[in-house]
Amino acid sequence: MKKWQSREGLKELTIALVEYGSVTGSEEEVGIVEFVDHELRSLPYFQDNGDHIQTYHTEDGRKFVTSLVKSTKNTDKTVIVSGHLDVVDVEDYGDWKHLAFRPREFTKQMEEQYDLLPKAVQNDLNSGEWLFGRGVMDMKAGIALCMSLVEAAAYGEFDGNILFLGVPDEEVNSTGMRAAVPVLLELKEKYHLKYELVWNTEPMFAKFPGDDHLYVYQGSLGKMLPGFYCMGEEAHVAEPFSGLNGNFMASYITRLIELNPDLSETVENEKTPPPSNLLQKDLKVDYSVQIPHKAVSVFNLFTMKKSSEEITNQLLHLAKKAAEQITIEYRAKEAAFVDSPGYSVKERKITVLSYQELWEYALKKVGNEELNRRLSRVLATVSGDDREKSYQIVNEISTICKELAPMIVLYYSPPYYPAVCSASNELIKGLSEELEKLTNEVMKEELTVIKYFPGLSDLSYLSLTEGTSGLSPLTKSMPLWEISYDIPLEEIEELNVAVMNFGPVGKDPHRWTERLNISKSFTDIPKIVKLGIRYIFSN
Repeated sequence: MKKWQSREGLKELTIALVEYGSVTGSEEEVGIVEFVDHELRSLPYFQDNGDHIQTYHTEDGRKFVTSLVKSTKNTDKTVIVSGHLDVVDVEDYGDWKHLAFRPREFTKQMEEQYDLLPKAVQNDLNSGEWLFGRGVMDMKAGIALCMSLVEAAAYGEFDGNILFLGVPDEEVNSTGMRAAVPVLLELKEKYHLKYELVWNTEPMFAKFPGDDHLYVYQGSLGKMLPGFYCMGEEAHVAEPFSGLNGNFMASYITRLIELNPDLSETVENEKTPPPSNLLQKDLKVDYSVQIPHKAVSVFNLFTMKKSSEEITNQLLHLAKKAAEQITIEYRAKEAAFVDSPGYSVKERKITVLSYQELWEYALKKVGNEELNRRLSRVLATVSGDDREKSYQIVNEISTICKELAPMIVLYYSPPYYPAVCSASNELIKGLSEELEKLTNEVMKEELTVIKYFPGLSDLSYLSLTEGTSGLSPLTKSMPLWEISYDIPLEEIEELNVAVMNFGPVGKDPHRWTERLNISKSFTDIPKIVKLGIRYIFSN
C-alpha cells in the first residue's frame, strides 16, 4: 500500500521528520538519516533491491543516504532529487523551544497565544492552512516530497530512474554534499546512469517581506567569506601614537566594505545583497593597558558571475584604500594632538597583501618545515570553528613577518559556495517553461523563473562554472584549504550536472514563525513536480 502519495500521508511524514530535532552537529542529525533509511527500506522495491539504498559516512562521522529506483523501462535517464536533513537551532523560540520540533503541538500553542503574534502570522493562522515548527519549511517537507517521489518511482510511475540524495550539514559547511559528489560519480558508473539534472526541493524564498509569489530557481548564489587581518603596532594606552590600534584599522575596512553596493552583483534583473560583516574583534586574550594591535574583520559576500580573481583584486583594492585613509586620518589626529616643539609626526606605510603573498614571504624567510610546524601548533591548540582557526593561522604566520607591519592581510575562510546557474541548459529552459504552465493550470497562480536561489544551497557543489585553476586566488589564500577543508573540485567538474530548485511553499525560514502551507506543499506542489519529472523523461 502506498504511504506518501496523499496529502495526509505527506503531512504525517513531514511531521515525523520534524520530530527529529536534527540541528546541525547534533546526534539527531545522524538519527534522522537512519529513520529515512528505515522508512525507505520498508518499500517492497528495496526489499527486492536492497543494494539500491545505502548510507555513507562523512569524514566527521555524520551520514548521508542514497536510494535508487531503476525504471522497468530500459533507460539510463536519471533524475536526482535532493535535500538536506539538518536544521538550524531553536534558541529563537525562547520559552516555546520545547515545542519547536512538535508541529501539531506548536501550531496549537500559536493559536492559544494568538494575540502575541505578528499580524501576518495571525492572518495565516486564521486560514487553517499553515503548519508551524522548526524545519517544516526548511526543509523537512522537501525531504518528504523526495521520499514520496522514490515511492512513486518504486510503483512504476516514471519512465526513468529516480535517485534520492539526503545529506546533513547544509546549514553550516555542506559537509554532506561535498562528501556525496564522489559517491554520485560511483553510482553513475555502477548502475550505468545518465544524470539529466539534480532537482533540489528547497522551499521557495520570499524576495521581500509579504512576498507571496511562487518561484523556480535555475541555480544558486555563491558565497565567499573574505577576512581581513590587521596587524598594527603595540603601544601603552598612555602613548597611543607610538603604536597603531588594530581595531582602528579594522573599523576602516568595515566602513569601506559593509553594504558596499560596488560589491553587489547584478545579472539581468537579479541582484545579490551587498556584503555584511559577520565577525569583528581584536585578538587580545586578556585585559591590559596595551592597545589591541591585532584585529580581524570577516564578511559574507554573495556572488553570481564574478571570478575569484576579480573579487580578490576588488577586495585588495579596497584594503589599499582603507590603508591610505588610516594613515591620513592617523597623521591628522596625531598632528592635532601634539604641540611639543621639535616633535615630528611619525610617517607610516601600511602593507596590504593576500594570505598567499604572506605565506610565500614567510616561506622564503623560515622554510617549509617551520611553517608546517607553526600550522600544526595552531590546529592542535585552537578549539574554535573554521573561522577562528583561519584567522589564528594568519596571525601565527604574520608573527614571522613582523617587519611587514603595520599590515592588512586578505584571506578566505570556509565555507565556500561556488555560484551555479543552468539557465542556458536546454532541458532546464524547457522544464522551467513547463513548470510555469503547470503551476498556472494546477494552482491558478503565476510562477516566476529566477536564475539564482537566494538562500544558498548544496546545488553549488554539483556543477562548476569557474574551472579549478581559476579558483586559485581563493584557494591559495584560504589557510585551511586541503588541511581541514576542501571541495572535490575535479569530481564536480566531472559530474557537471544541470541543477534546478523547486519545492514546497512556506514562510519565515530560520525564524520562530517558520511555517508551511499545507495545501500547496502537500497537494499542489507534489502534483506539479511529478508532471515535471515526466516531462524530463519524455524529452
